[in-house]
Amino acid sequence: MFKKIRSDIQVVFENDPAARGWFEVVLTYSGLHAIWAHRMAHFLYKRRWFSVARFISQVSRFMTGIEIHPGATIGNRLFIDHGMGVVIGETCEIGDDVVIYQGVTLGGTGKEKGKRHPTIGNNVVISSGAKVLGSFSVGDQSNIGANSVVLKEVPSNSTVVGIPGRIVKQDGRRVDRLSQQLPDPVVDSLRGMQKELERLQEEVRTLQNARANETVHDT
Repeated sequence: MFKKIRSDIQVVFENDPAARGWFEVVLTYSGLHAIWAHRMAHFLYKRRWFSVARFISQVSRFMTGIEIHPGATIGNRLFIDHGMGVVIGETCEIGDDVVIYQGVTLGGTGKEKGKRHPTIGNNVVISSGAKVLGSFSVGDQSNIGANSVVLKEVPSNSTVVGIPGRIVKQDGRRVDRLSQQLPDPVVDSLRGMQKELERLQEEVRTLQNARANETVHDT
């Protein structure tokens, strides 16, 4: 147990340059507190002390702003940075060395029973505001971009961005040559409007030329 606690603290220093000392980290890092509370709640949950486990998780949510269902399975060295608004569902499974930023949801898509939350691989980074929804896997070494909404499986070594999330890089190679730009439905709509405007302008020019030719013939 003490090895795990030491590992939890060490991963903060590895991922957060603002961390100055062990005392500060232990006292002030809400992500660390939420993980420790979850370990206790998960221990009780597996022994079918469901109400006590949920009570601990709700107290932790009140104190940290991070909601982790006691049924969720969390690997080693998870780092939750800032953490406010993070939600992790009951059947979610998280691997080792995962980094989660504020506002992330690892949730389901409905009221289905059984496995309904995502499985996150090892060494995955999930950026601020991202939503990973459904019973599928996010492969090892993958990155989920800020505010992305991921609704289907992500292969290992991939980068996903946008709404809905799409893979823009896999195994170090770009899948989309414009992958540095986030897919945005508003931008896509504006591009469509621009194309339509160009088409209308071309029609107006054609009509103007036709009228000019008619005027020349009449004279």
